[in-house]
Amino acid sequence: MYNCYSDVKIRIKTFYLKGESTTMGMEFIVKLPTPEETRSQFPVPEKYAQLKKVRDQEIADILSGKDDRLLVIIGPCSADNEDSVCDYVSRLAKVADKVKDRLMIVPRIYTNKPRTTGEGYKGIVHQPDPTQKPDLLQGLIAMRKMHIRAMEESELTAADEMLYPENYRYVFDFLSYVAIGARSVEDQLHRLTVSGFDVAAGMKNPTSGDLTVMMNSVFAAQHPHTFIYRGWEIKTSGNPLAHTILRGSVNQFGRSYPNYHYEDLARLNELYGEFDLVNPGVIIDANHNNSGKQFDQQPRIVKEVMHSRKVNPDIHKLVKGVMIESYIEEGCQKVGGGVYGKSITDPCLGWEDSEKLIYELAELNV
Repeated sequence: MYNCYSDVKIRIKTFYLKGESTTMGMEFIVKLPTPEETRSQFPVPEKYAQLKKVRDQEIADILSGKDDRLLVIIGPCSADNEDSVCDYVSRLAKVADKVKDRLMIVPRIYTNKPRTTGEGYKGIVHQPDPTQKPDLLQGLIAMRKMHIRAMEESELTAADEMLYPENYRYVFDFLSYVAIGARSVEDQLHRLTVSGFDVAAGMKNPTSGDLTVMMNSVFAAQHPHTFIYRGWEIKTSGNPLAHTILRGSVNQFGRSYPNYHYEDLARLNELYGEFDLVNPGVIIDANHNNSGKQFDQQPRIVKEVMHSRKVNPDIHKLVKGVMIESYIEEGCQKVGGGVYGKSITDPCLGWEDSEKLIYELAELNV
């Protein structure tokens, strides 16, 4: 049952816009609450606001090289159901405590999903119940409720993908890591918005595989900018925690090409030397085009990355972590399939294999 918001009494006033129903082919459905209104209605408890500060600093220390632990960003492809996602994150917390000396676990709670053609499930922000029509107002509420509940039950703060830059003010008070997807990394507003973050942000290589596009994105994000954002002229200070994510690529014939091999990491290290960037670092996404969407290849891929770190000190210094798609049940199902804890987007590693892999990564990070 999708109970993300069934018990919520919405106290935020909404406004229907008159006279704009057909402006430029757009139908204005409902005026959404501001981020400030939403945060005040569904606030992060002070205890967890302090927890976030601590974890934000730990991630910053790993990315800057002060902490030699490995970041492991792991969780469902899409966070589609509050109960199963929080169940998964609570399981993850128990494992995270056992490996905390060698790994830092950051759960993936991805509430916005990019769609190549615009079709399909776009995440809980669009559809708090994936079997029903979009409802963005309830989606914003469902997103905040799920992230905050996960924090309270696990004492872990999470990662999410920033599909809509203007929505960052709805989520900045509970996220410790933000990913910029392969289809967004070339977008100017994404880059400039990241330059105003005070948390780590990973910029993925585009689907074309052009690493210079990714490096330019990191360069932009690490430097200050002045631009229009949510109706304001704002100035950012630059984000020194912006870094790269390698997720593989696809050629003109639709064939996947990985970019996690030793030679790829060595070349990325050279590219970092050619750019004026601080905190050189990369996270390896073990799924997507790196695995050819063969989810069961993720353990092999991350182990190969760990071997490359072992045999080359420069690569060891460069690779700050891995990203893994994992849920309670392995594989995926169609929307409405009804299997608890099974992805309705990309297929994921199951819980038993995920737990085993985390312990193996802890042993390998020496």
